[in-house]
Amino acid sequence: MNSITDWLEMVRKLLNVPLIKLKGMEITLWAVLYFIVLFFLLFYLTGKLKKWLVDRLLAKFYVEVGVREAIGTIIRYFVIVVGFVIILQTAGIDLTALNVLAGAVGLGLGFGLQNIVSNFVCGIIILFERPIKVGDRIEVGNVEGAVRRINARSTTVVTNDNISIIVPNSKFVTENVVNWSHDNHNVRFKIPVPVPYGCDVRLVERLLLEAAAENEDILEKPAPGVRFLQYTGSGLGFELRAWTTTMVHRKGMLVSALNFAIYDKFNEHGIKVSNISLRDVRIREGNLEVKMRGGGENG
Repeated sequence: MNSITDWLEMVRKLLNVPLIKLKGMEITLWAVLYFIVLFFLLFYLTGKLKKWLVDRLLAKFYVEVGVREAIGTIIRYFVIVVGFVIILQTAGIDLTALNVLAGAVGLGLGFGLQNIVSNFVCGIIILFERPIKVGDRIEVGNVEGAVRRINARSTTVVTNDNISIIVPNSKFVTENVVNWSHDNHNVRFKIPVPVPYGCDVRLVERLLLEAAAENEDILEKPAPGVRFLQYTGSGLGFELRAWTTTMVHRKGMLVSALNFAIYDKFNEHGIKVSNISLRDVRIREGNLEVKMRGGGENG
């Protein structure tokens, strides 16, 4: 029993060894370990708190997922700041004695951590102004995808290839951002359809509208539309314009489905889809002869 008591007394003395002395205040090994353990515990518990707020509590009130994420993140930051101060006080660390140290740290942040601090401030701006939110389809720079997480320093964007791209928050404040679903999820896609001269343009219009109407992902209101945009050297330029809410994150899939449908309908009615003219190139007696063919065929 005495050996255990002696061992505990030795551990107590070891943990109470002062590591730093500031204005009469001693920071012991015990205070450092206490601070580290509780600080990591604080981060873990606030993460659980945010998840409970977002997935359980706020979900009961049918709050939009982007709003829930913003509220949960702001509350987590607030609890971390308050908890950090409480942990320092309970660890026996006098904050007033750390003024000099805090000034040095602040100076270091100003010179060495400018980008991190900038991204953190931009993250707070994003959470309050909400130019983007979780679930939005966005384009910033060369990145296009769905917003999955908005963190203190960066935002996670997932592409259609299921690749996560970590974008610094400052990008969303200092650069132009295309948000496909900022106010609502109604998005209009434009599908160019070139056809050769000589086609029945009214038939082309009807077939394009039929292809759109038969696709379950295309909205009836606003209704799809067809625009006859231009005459080119190789044919006539049409454009199918159709609205969707379900395929905002799958643009390629929707355009592909419509192109398949348009191609099949045109084949049924003998209409070719072509945007290049076929050329015969013949050389006779040193002269170059170019003949156009196929530009005016209707199939």
